[in-house]
Amino acid sequence: MEIKREHWGELKDGTEVWLYTLANDSGMRAQISTYGGTIVSLWVPDRYGEPGDVVLGFETLAEYVDHSPYFGCVVGRYANRIARGRFTLDGVTYQLACNDGPNHLHGGEVGFDKRVWSSSTRESDQGEPVLELSLISPDGDQGYPGTLRVRVSYTLTDANALRIDYEATTDAPTILNLTNHSYFNLSAGQQASVLDHELRLNADRYTPVDDTLIPTGELAPVAGTPLDFRSPRPIGARIEADHPQMRIAGGYDHNFVINGEAGTLRLAARVVDPTSGRVMTVRTTEPGVQLYSANFLPLEGLPGKRGLTYGPRAALCLETQHFPDSPNKPHFPSVILRPGKKFCSTTIYAFGTL
Repeated sequence: MEIKREHWGELKDGTEVWLYTLANDSGMRAQISTYGGTIVSLWVPDRYGEPGDVVLGFETLAEYVDHSPYFGCVVGRYANRIARGRFTLDGVTYQLACNDGPNHLHGGEVGFDKRVWSSSTRESDQGEPVLELSLISPDGDQGYPGTLRVRVSYTLTDANALRIDYEATTDAPTILNLTNHSYFNLSAGQQASVLDHELRLNADRYTPVDDTLIPTGELAPVAGTPLDFRSPRPIGARIEADHPQMRIAGGYDHNFVINGEAGTLRLAARVVDPTSGRVMTVRTTEPGVQLYSANFLPLEGLPGKRGLTYGPRAALCLETQHFPDSPNKPHFPSVILRPGKKFCSTTIYAFGTL
């Protein structure tokens, strides 16, 4: 086990930010910042045993603060979109910021991705390195009700998996949807896009969206659409398909309904990069996973780590989550958290090779 901590910088108000490095004996290393709970780098061996960094990001804290498109961060209080930034809970209507056109996105203007989290480290029962981050979100924060106490634990296992455990409690009824927003490119920079990555999703249904990317409420079959990844297919095979959902999103930006019982740890996705031989499997207790093909990265490219430039399709996100706009869709799995209850969620990103 190895955990290192280094000073990574300060915010304008003087708040210190720390960068933690977790390493195992199997060639994997994760760097995680207390700013946003951000996975800054994730070094994973390829088929030849050579490690490469499989997540997009920046070299400096300042770049994350100034213009990060949610690279690697914890997203909350509510990951994804809420229509018109409005929801009603127990007869009270709450208005949130509309920071994504007419809608609320990823917790608002100052979501969990822009907070500095408290941190501590420990070993798991198996002697694996664990970073624990905690945050208190006060009542009224970004318009959300209730004081929320959140803990996110990152465990780097000896089997080359990064396990993320989320816990939260509240002192008043509220809504909650937490995820990690890492952008993955398993070629570690060898390929400028993930169009050749082969994806399998354990999902027979998805939630179609309107022209502002809000779910219509339908749980539609993926069969016969470009969103059918029940068998492995390259990301780029149908990304330009002439299909209404693909035109609306400019690629993939859709929530998939994971097969099996929500609350149980089960397969959500498997990704293979033919170039490097790396394989990533995603298991989660969440009911859904958002596939995002980095459609909104700038066409001219965003300067990133090690001289790389990130444009559209440079990565894919697999954001395990409850469904978008669930507070306004009573038939979707509930996102309501009440006093006396604890929110618990687990997602595991496991890595291997062909």
